Amino acid sequence: MLVCDYIVEQIDGDYAHLRRVDLPDEELKLVARALLPAEIVEGCKLHYELMQYTII
Repeated sequence: MLVCDYIVEQIDGDYAHLRRVDLPDEELKLVARALLPAEIVEGCKLHYELMQYTII
């Protein structure tokens, strides 16, 4: 089970580009905004656990 934190690098329309905090050199993850909390802004931190994203 994957548990990790992300930083919202860029919001691009209906998608957000996320960077993993513990693996900053890894490629950005593209996630549909419908799967993310509505309050996200560029630079905010997200926690991923049990297939859910929450703002931290």
